[in-house]
Amino acid sequence: MANDHEKEASARASLRFVQDGNIVGLGTGSTAAHAVRLLGERVRAGLKIRGIPTSTGTRTLALAAGIALTTLDEFQQLDVTIDGTDEFDPQLNLIKGGGGALLREKIIASASKQLVIIADSSKRVATLGKFPLPVEVIAFAEALVAKRIAALGAKVQRRQSADGKPFITDEGHHILDCYFGQIVDPPGLARVLSDMPGIVEHGLFIGMASVVLIATGDQIQEFRKK
Repeated sequence: MANDHEKEASARASLRFVQDGNIVGLGTGSTAAHAVRLLGERVRAGLKIRGIPTSTGTRTLALAAGIALTTLDEFQQLDVTIDGTDEFDPQLNLIKGGGGALLREKIIASASKQLVIIADSSKRVATLGKFPLPVEVIAFAEALVAKRIAALGAKVQRRQSADGKPFITDEGHHILDCYFGQIVDPPGLARVLSDMPGIVEHGLFIGMASVVLIATGDQIQEFRKK
């Protein structure tokens, strides 16, 4: 419950980055869901925005909250995206993808003038890697990619749904959760994974966050990209 309170507090703090008329990227996950709900309250109070959701789940939440939606077909640049994270380090590098939406999240982040990351205090780490790194893969290449990632020193597990079947992303791919331990060179690992055939996207977000807002109790700390 304490973590949920912190998630909501950081989400509320992020609303000041959203202005009337903005095109807003809507993140995926439990923390981002608070932001969607709170934005919906602002919309009902008169705020005029259009959102681009990063998953089918977020799309459902946004519509229920009364947020008008648009697409990348209409707008190739967003004013701001609000999203959560599984971890962030002192350089504001992120691990994302615990909710399974890393591909769309990274696309939307790359098209945003500002990426505002919201989190509870548990997500701050000195070195990335406590959380497994999600890697989205084409099913055809899954075994090959898993073997190559394991050769880099990771323990690799295919993500499963509650019914025991492979987790399927919104784009129809599988996810490998890769336990590297401490990732001492996130940019270097990101490059290696990006160059590996069969990988659609990985959950290392390097140099993309504009600001990270974390809540510790009711106190908000703000970390900005240097």
